Amino acid sequence: QVQVVESGGGLVQAGGSLRLSCAASGRRFSDYAMGWFRQAPGKEREFVAAISWSGGLTLYADSVKGRFTISRDNAKNTVALQMNNLKPEDTAVYYCAAASGMYGSRSHTAYDYWGQGTQVTVSS
Repeated sequence: QVQVVESGGGLVQAGGSLRLSCAASGRRFSDYAMGWFRQAPGKEREFVAAISWSGGLTLYADSVKGRFTISRDNAKNTVALQMNNLKPEDTAVYYCAAASGMYGSRSHTAYDYWGQGTQVTVSS
């Protein structure tokens, strides 16, 4: 079992930045790839970014590439999502998730453990 808790969401103007954090506890953090997903009202949950167990491999959705950066600190059992140049279409609940195995995935079905989510609202 792995527990993940997100923090750092909030309200920001378009063009601004936010940094989301995810704290994991339970089994050895470095055994898991980590991912961020988001879900806007009336829409399906969508992939945002993922990072391998070592941090050496990252994946991004095309919609956030060049604006968002995922990183992890295995010593602190945390993963972060730095979001820059935010747009109103980035408004969503953001979820952190853990996937057994070394490499992340764009598919939500690959992830075993999920947090409760944190709201990000970008005003125009």
